[in-house]
Amino acid sequence: MTTPVDRPDPVYTALSEHKGLLARSSRSSQTADIVRASILDGSLRPGTRLSEPDICAALGVSRNTLREAFRSLIEERLVTHELNRGAFVRIPTPADVAELYQCRRVIEGAAVHGFDPAGSPPTDLAAALAHADACAAKQDWTGVGTADIDFHKAIAALNRSRRLDEMMSSVWNELRLVFHVMADPLTFHEPYLARNHEIYEAMVGGRTAEAEQMLADYLSDAESHIRAAYTQIVA
Repeated sequence: MTTPVDRPDPVYTALSEHKGLLARSSRSSQTADIVRASILDGSLRPGTRLSEPDICAALGVSRNTLREAFRSLIEERLVTHELNRGAFVRIPTPADVAELYQCRRVIEGAAVHGFDPAGSPPTDLAAALAHADACAAKQDWTGVGTADIDFHKAIAALNRSRRLDEMMSSVWNELRLVFHVMADPLTFHEPYLARNHEIYEAMVGGRTAEAEQMLADYLSDAESHIRAAYTQIVA
C-alpha cells in the first residue's frame, strides 16, 4: 500500500507570493527605528519638516521605503502628513496632553495604590532618580526629562502587566514629544525632580496613601504647567 505524498496546503503556497515584502518590510522597519530615535531624543523636534530627499540620502533608502516608515510613525502618533507639504514631526495638541495625563493617572495611580513596600525594593525607580540627579548636576535638563519619564515608567511597571507596559509605550513616546515642545527644560523639569524623590520616599517608607496623593498632585500640576505653556507655544 502506498502512502499519499504530502502536498503543500494551497493556503500556505499562496504565501509565497508575498516573499518580496519581507526584505522591504525589514528595511522600512529599520528606517522607522532610526527616525523614531531621532524624534525621541529631540534631534528632530516637533514641527520639523522631514525632508524625504535628505533622509533617503542619509540612510541610503528609497522613497517608497521611507514612506512605509513614515506610515508606521504616523500610526504611532509621532509623525503627521500634510497634503502637498509632506511629513512633519508631530506637535501634540492640548487635547493630546489631557489624554496622556489621564492615562498616567489611571495606570500610575493603580501602581502606587497596589505597591507593597515590604516586597522587593523598586530598584528601577532608584536608578532613574540617580540618573536624573546626575543629569541635573551637569545642567542637562533634557536628560532630566528623559530620566523623569524613566521614573514614571518604572512606577507604571509596578502593575506587573506586560500588556499595560506595551500599551503605555506609546504614551511615554508621545510624552517625549510634549516635553520637547516645552521651550525651557530647566524651568519645566527642575521642580519635579524633587517631587519625584518625595514620591519615592513615601512609597518605600510605607506611606502609600500619601504617595498616591503626591502623585495625583504632581500629575495635575505638570499637566497644568504644560497646558499653560502650550497657549504661548502652540497656536
